[in-house]
Amino acid sequence: MIMREHFDLGSYLQRARQTILPSLEEAAPLAEPPQGPLYVGADLGTAYLVLVVLDADRQVVAGEYQFAQVVKDGLVVDYMGAVDKLSAMKSRLEALLGRELTSAASAYPPGVPLAEVRATVNVVEAAGFTCSGLVDEPSAANYLLGVDNGAIVDIGGGTTGIAVIENGQVVYTADEATGGTHFTLVIAGAKDLSFEEAEEYKKDPSRQRELFPVLRPVMEKVASITARNLAGRKVEHITLVGGSACAQGMDRVVQQYTGIPTSIPADPLFVTPIGIALQQAYEMNSESE
Repeated sequence: MIMREHFDLGSYLQRARQTILPSLEEAAPLAEPPQGPLYVGADLGTAYLVLVVLDADRQVVAGEYQFAQVVKDGLVVDYMGAVDKLSAMKSRLEALLGRELTSAASAYPPGVPLAEVRATVNVVEAAGFTCSGLVDEPSAANYLLGVDNGAIVDIGGGTTGIAVIENGQVVYTADEATGGTHFTLVIAGAKDLSFEEAEEYKKDPSRQRELFPVLRPVMEKVASITARNLAGRKVEHITLVGGSACAQGMDRVVQQYTGIPTSIPADPLFVTPIGIALQQAYEMNSESE
């Protein structure tokens, strides 16, 4: 059973948002390096690379995320680009922390072929880490969320991953191709924008109400995928995570299609990478006991 630290999830994620930054290039080093072990989660997503560092108390002490098109539907499509970006993020985090980061855990969408899982390991290790563990993305999210009975739906850049949890154990996973990249493509077509311009447009909070009718068909596709995979299963609640869960109205559409109460935690983009780091912490501490 996955055990979660006792903390207020909303407050924890709000603090994390103040620490995980889109760029560390001008960030001042910490006054004092953190003491004790550090736990690192590396999330190689279709739209974003996220690198998160937790301290010995499982608190987020540093992190960086950046837009990157190096993975598609869970498959590494730009190996050298992924390595270069992750290596640079590692160097910036080390400069900020005043500590070397030697190992990191990572994750993969459910159902990805073993060869592609190995490619994720290769990226992490080529960036200068020892890859200390791998976990499927919805299970990683649950290291933070601590769901006992329910479903976690990870709406990533290219795919939607689903995990059903019973008594704290993941009993079913699925992953299908529809996610944030599809949102961006729809916006690009509707607004006559480049992909990069549409990505920025999508993230603008002031545009969310305007974008809802444009994005609703893709939201409904995500919702129908979720409903089909949960059909016949006893699911009390659905939690949406992943950067694309931020789209205004996403939870309402999923709830309408499934008939199951649905919620989104604060800053859903960071749930999975923090969960990856927590998984590393639990595994490393279990080995030392």
